[in-house]
Amino acid sequence: MDKIILKGMEFYGYHGVFKEENKLGQRFKVDVSLFMDLSKAGKTDDLDDTANYADIYKTCKKIVEGKPMKLVEAVAEKISTSILENFSMVERCTICLYKPDPPIPGHYQSVAVEITRGRDDE
Repeated sequence: MDKIILKGMEFYGYHGVFKEENKLGQRFKVDVSLFMDLSKAGKTDDLDDTANYADIYKTCKKIVEGKPMKLVEAVAEKISTSILENFSMVERCTICLYKPDPPIPGHYQSVAVEITRGRDDE
């Protein structure tokens, strides 16, 4: 299946289990893969025949910068649900949500969750 990929979107949010995370906030990075048939858009060259990635970006931004949640799993789930509800041409989506600076002692690049959800998952 074809896909559209938005990689390395960065936002500032207040998600986390600890009060400091909810108060101070932190950076989050998001990668989104949208699985869909792009053949019609390729033939018509019409934005109405595909998922507008500017709108996908706005969806991610609204959720990550919106109401704080405890778990990044919940943030990723909300992004996937919103995409599948609002972009009918998307059959499946993979969301990878990175927390580059979690309050965990040690040396690492980031922690992340990755989920894949689709219309046929019900």
